[in-house]
Amino acid sequence: MVIKHQERSDLVEKIEQLNREFEDLANFVSDPASSGSIEYREKIKRLGEISDIVEKGKKYLALVHKIEQLEELAQDDALREIVEEEYTSLANQVQTIEKELDQYFFSSPEDKKDCIVEIRAGTGGLEASLFARDLFRMYSKFAESKGWDIEVFDFHASELGGFKEIVFFVRGEYAYGNFKYESGVHRVQRIPDTESSGRIHTSAATVAVFPSVEEDQIKINPEDLKIETFCSSGHGGQSVNTTYSAVRITHIPTGITVRCQDERSQIQNRARAMKILRARIQDMIKNQKEQELARKRKEQIKSGDRSEKIRTYNFPQNRLTDHRIGLTLYNLQEIMEGKMDYLICELKKGMKNEKTSL
Repeated sequence: MVIKHQERSDLVEKIEQLNREFEDLANFVSDPASSGSIEYREKIKRLGEISDIVEKGKKYLALVHKIEQLEELAQDDALREIVEEEYTSLANQVQTIEKELDQYFFSSPEDKKDCIVEIRAGTGGLEASLFARDLFRMYSKFAESKGWDIEVFDFHASELGGFKEIVFFVRGEYAYGNFKYESGVHRVQRIPDTESSGRIHTSAATVAVFPSVEEDQIKINPEDLKIETFCSSGHGGQSVNTTYSAVRITHIPTGITVRCQDERSQIQNRARAMKILRARIQDMIKNQKEQELARKRKEQIKSGDRSEKIRTYNFPQNRLTDHRIGLTLYNLQEIMEGKMDYLICELKKGMKNEKTSL
């Protein structure tokens, strides 16, 4: 079948719960006595929010019921070939709706948000910075395939056109829900351009992903900020701007420092830097709460040590291995071109199963 029995049961239970909520809301707003109540407007709003997903849920249940009937018919050898075509068609429809329902029921509110991604070269010198550049290219192509916008906030270039670090903003629905699985150390094994003897080299880059945080979600006292300006730099570190348009902001209570440079204006850079700062403070608060509740989860990796790897990119074998879910794929070249959908889909399944088993 399209999904495992337990996964289907979990989804059906969620759908039925939402159906009951929808019926209760509909009964409330249809009662003339409710029209003047304080709750009325909120109930109407909630009805509008869930009506589309309720309809998808009903369609899903109907399709699953038909598939179960066909599975019973397929037990008869004489009927198996007859029902096969209809079964395949229904299974494809279920799979499409299932993805939408799964995204709604098993994702957090943060998943729908835009996100900030930071890539930093780790162990491996120049080759690590070139790998950081390749990761940025992969993510850019993936975002482009989704119709999302990417805006570079800050970068520190290395020799040969690599990145010692690059920070960028991804704008699009469910951007964070897709990119959040990239947080951690990424290890690469390949013959680098910098290696003349043809020896395979191992290096690493770190990726950190934060959901975008609105200004009203995090209140920052201006007196807690140390703001510095400097000239922005281009590839290779050369100065590309004689005005002090680049901005560095330090949040004194936490010690968090962010930087943003752009050739256009100091005002834009300051706004972008504040966006990064809010995301980092929110992430710090979230991590502190999780530690207090003794809910140990995978944290943002910052050391760049190869031993902390979440994923290995082996170019000679065209192999990608994600160590968190034990997944190995042999289409690394395609993935590096931004074709990450299958990989992320498997990560979502693996992480959901891990969360359910806790």
